[in-house]
Amino acid sequence: MPLTVLHLIGSPSSTFMADLSLLYARDCWSATADASRYRMHVAYVAPDGQWRFPADPGEQALAAAPALPLTAALPLLVAMRPDVVIPQMFCLPGMTTYRSLLELLDLPYIGNTASVMAIGADKAHARAVVAAAGVAVPTAQVLRRGQIPTLPPPVVVKPVDGDNSVGVSLVPDQDAYPAALDAAFFYSDRVLVETYIELGREVRCGVLEIDGELIGLPLEEYAVDAISKPIRDHSDKISQDENGGLGLVAKTDARAWTLDPDDPVTQPVWDAALRSHRALGCRHYSLFDFRIDPAGRPWFLEAGLYCSFAHQSVIPTMARAAGTNLPDLFATMIDQARRA
Repeated sequence: MPLTVLHLIGSPSSTFMADLSLLYARDCWSATADASRYRMHVAYVAPDGQWRFPADPGEQALAAAPALPLTAALPLLVAMRPDVVIPQMFCLPGMTTYRSLLELLDLPYIGNTASVMAIGADKAHARAVVAAAGVAVPTAQVLRRGQIPTLPPPVVVKPVDGDNSVGVSLVPDQDAYPAALDAAFFYSDRVLVETYIELGREVRCGVLEIDGELIGLPLEEYAVDAISKPIRDHSDKISQDENGGLGLVAKTDARAWTLDPDDPVTQPVWDAALRSHRALGCRHYSLFDFRIDPAGRPWFLEAGLYCSFAHQSVIPTMARAAGTNLPDLFATMIDQARRA
């Protein structure tokens, strides 16, 4: 009998995040739809907080679905009683509050718990947790408005709870500090200032947890260099056209590529990633960015503890390089979630 699978999509706080959620969710829907295995449903949360239950994540279905308050949506969720939920919400409330709601309703879902997502979304907390587990992190300080940074440049300034590299700046000298702090404080009340780790390389590592065993996936390396691209910023990840449509620029071969597992950087990054996964209390999967210094040592930058299971998602891309296609990965993760 097919499993009932609910895709939880949208954002209660941001049109941009709602659109980003739809971009990935539509890709996931088309990539994993299999009527012999799944009955797919959608719950969409709009930026005004209203819920919709369209027939699919397409524009026409969304427009046709009536808007409901949470009080009316909850009985529908309970009555549907999905076998598993796929969280597709990338804003902070989506990653925390709405996952907590699933936990309160006792609905199994793929991915990390609300409490783990809250730690991962806070760059200062995440780096403190993995540092305590022995993972190398750059020297850093957290600032609130009006506080003066004391770390000498070069440093990287970023919002503590930002995403997609918004508000991130490289500060090469003292004169560049004010503009960088203003850019970061635009997105957050707290700012993380980290010592710049000389390149090196920059990589991302995915981890799968299957029946309690942690598996490091092939690394993805990003196009950075000390002169023209010393750090990755928002323009390296997401583009927006004149009509507001979103695109994923980080997925092109010119910007990112999969490393051969025999690359000498792989094993030390795997070791750091598996240690980070355990320290943060992750489940099912995790994803981490590392800076590799000229000596080959990985330095933890941040955790990205979500996956939408779209063709363009990083973890499915890595899994595909390891020989596991997206439908099989999706089925495996559903099985892990239902066992929890």
